[in-house]
Amino acid sequence: MCGTCGCTPLDTPTRLIDPPAGSPALGSPGLGSPGLKVASAGWQPPQTPEHDSVQFQTSLYAHNRQLAMDLRHRLMAERILLFNLVSSPGAGKTTLLLATLRRLAARTKACVIEGDQQTELDALRIRATGTPALQINTGQACHLDAQRVSEALEQLRPETGSLVFIENVGNLICPAHFDLGEALRVVLLSVTEGDDKALKYPDIFASADLVLITKCDLLPYVDFNLAHARANIQKINPNLEVLTSACGRKSNLSAWLSWLTTQQQAFIREHSPNDHPA
Repeated sequence: MCGTCGCTPLDTPTRLIDPPAGSPALGSPGLGSPGLKVASAGWQPPQTPEHDSVQFQTSLYAHNRQLAMDLRHRLMAERILLFNLVSSPGAGKTTLLLATLRRLAARTKACVIEGDQQTELDALRIRATGTPALQINTGQACHLDAQRVSEALEQLRPETGSLVFIENVGNLICPAHFDLGEALRVVLLSVTEGDDKALKYPDIFASADLVLITKCDLLPYVDFNLAHARANIQKINPNLEVLTSACGRKSNLSAWLSWLTTQQQAFIREHSPNDHPA
């Protein structure tokens, strides 16, 4: 729980918005029964914690880590590959997802968990592509956690072998410390932000599996040095892979789509049952 930003603890109700009747839905029973409802808490002004915040945070993180570990094992057994997309607000997560899902539709099953403090706007955009999506409104909280993700998956019920994308709340601080059970964490950095972003927010870049630099079609019009951005990222995480993308008029998602395909194939190979028992 953040001592200053007003994040809610795990047992505080948040709003989990059901997809409308007749919307696309996946149907594997692997992750539980459908129909789970969580009541809306509504927005409340942040309150100063009354108890020892350090002790509470330690307990919260430990509980979240255990939930995330359990969820990760369940997803491995179902060969469901979960991505956690994290960025500042406006870096292009939803736009990237829309373009990605349209290109993947013919060859793989996918669904999306959308995280925002309020509204269902992004989930509606995702569903318009024919992809099942579930919106989580976090209210005061500035990140998702493993419990909320697990509850969302119980509603979406993704098929074995499918991809699941989490679009986390736009924030580079708290999401760095909350494992969601994902297999891979992707940080988006747009060229409309500073190329020193990794130095300012090192924790999220240190914990990432991939950095995707977005909106690269705007490079001629903004003060962003791609080489400096790569160098700053490598100062934080020398082995971190960095790719570029564009979803505008000069769309270019080839490197990102190739990376997704490679990760999915490797994941399925690693977690497929042994066809040749000893």
